[in-house]
Amino acid sequence: MGKRQHQKDKMYITCSEYTNFYGGRRNVIPKANFRRLPFDHCSLCLQPFEYPMCTTEGVVFDLMSIVPWIKKFGTNPATGEKLEAKSLIKLNFAKNQEGKYHCPVLYTIFNNNSHIVTNKVTGNVYSNEAVEQLNIKTKSFRDLLTDEPFTRQDLITLQDPTNLDKFNVSDFFHVKNNLKVLDPEEEKAKLLPDYHLKTTNMETRETLAELYRDYKGDELLASTMKVPVPKKTDKLNAAHYSTGTVSASFTSTAMTPATVHVADAIADDSVRFQYVKKKGYVRLRTNKGDVNLELHCDKVPKAGENFIKLCKKGYYDNTIFHRSIRNFMIQGGDPTGTGTGGESFWGKPFRDEFRPNLSHTGRGVLSMANSGPNTNKSQFFITFRSCAYLDRKHTVFGRVVGGFEALTALENVEADPKTDLPKSELKVLSTTVFVDPYEEADAQIAAEREKDVQEQEQERAQATATQSRAKEEAQPKTFRPGVGKYINMAATKRPADNDKPSTSEAVFKKPKGGTGFDSDKPSTSKPSTSKPSTSEAVFKKPKGRTGFGDFSSW
Repeated sequence: MGKRQHQKDKMYITCSEYTNFYGGRRNVIPKANFRRLPFDHCSLCLQPFEYPMCTTEGVVFDLMSIVPWIKKFGTNPATGEKLEAKSLIKLNFAKNQEGKYHCPVLYTIFNNNSHIVTNKVTGNVYSNEAVEQLNIKTKSFRDLLTDEPFTRQDLITLQDPTNLDKFNVSDFFHVKNNLKVLDPEEEKAKLLPDYHLKTTNMETRETLAELYRDYKGDELLASTMKVPVPKKTDKLNAAHYSTGTVSASFTSTAMTPATVHVADAIADDSVRFQYVKKKGYVRLRTNKGDVNLELHCDKVPKAGENFIKLCKKGYYDNTIFHRSIRNFMIQGGDPTGTGTGGESFWGKPFRDEFRPNLSHTGRGVLSMANSGPNTNKSQFFITFRSCAYLDRKHTVFGRVVGGFEALTALENVEADPKTDLPKSELKVLSTTVFVDPYEEADAQIAAEREKDVQEQEQERAQATATQSRAKEEAQPKTFRPGVGKYINMAATKRPADNDKPSTSEAVFKKPKGGTGFDSDKPSTSKPSTSKPSTSEAVFKKPKGRTGFGDFSSW
């Protein structure tokens, strides 16, 4: 045995092993057998053609198949090369009385072994024997049917028995790559789930029909996939925190990148309820008398607004009190009169609002009836006595401030001990809203927003005016016509000052005798009668430096 025979045995799979033997090896498509396409079949749909067209290479297609292919792919389905619709040639096949294709000159029937050619100019199809004898040998290049002139290069071979490569279906480009052009009806049918089912029984078909009729998955998916529209923020509803899109886009690649922090919008109810500072007042007109109610809209705004809106809507008109228990309470607000109906003003239950200073204490407390936590709708009840055990179970949102006689009359009506339904009908005839603090709050908010908009418009106008003024000042000013019209000569010209001497030629005072600097003795030189020029000045020695950075002695 030779040395180093296991030198190339690695403890891992090499790249060449992975490529040639293991998971990286591509499945080699075995060479397909020869599949002959008949001459009267389309090379794309592989069906007999009705409107034959051919290329300059002699590949035959059907018009109804090749046009959609060219629109979608723009290539030759047989070879994969670029192909345009204007380069196609219309073929005119002749048929005999039996409906078979034949040569219009020699009347020989075409088959898979016939040598077939066509004239590119006219599109007429002949047998090669007829063209060879009547055109090529006689050198008369005129069409045998229409007598139109043509050249030998205009002859296209559609089928040559000695060369059948272009009729091999296995070598077609669209067959190798599994490319198809589906018609619109087939595309619609392919979207249905039962398109891929080969056989279905009656039960399966009924189940699918019921599914198509009742299935709403697409609607639910569309509703959940909607991008939420961001609320517009202003001075009133802008929060002190952002929407979080910047941090979300930073940590998640699925989010659209955002670089600007945008203030989040506070809920409309939270903004409105801040402006509700008053009580609401409503009158219930019953068949036993009027009951006046005071609503704690400033403390429980949601329940108060629900009751006032329903009263304005006429929701409680002609409704009955379906439950009455002496020394406990009387309940109403259900249009159905069963105790199980009723809706809130918003169409869905709203949350409880418990306040420590609002309790079921005393007679005439107005509270919300519910079927559990956060299930408040339209039903309410009025207590006949204190019920402190109902605190933090039912929302107290008002009290009776007038009409206790009517409340007593309602209590005195006997009720069925099993159903608590009053034996004689107790009805709310109508409701009247005297004070609605929510309308005042909405008006105040609208006024503040209008004021804010006006202030923003004024600031915007001032900023625009400032910018336009700065732009006008930044434009160059013309001082004179011609060259240098933007130069202010008055600013560059120095004023003539003849009183001050020049420092270019200084005159030193010569001391007497030339032995010292005695400034007390007069000089012997005559004073000049004229004023000293700017070139002759008396230079005075500075007394001393006054401080750091003083250059007056220079």
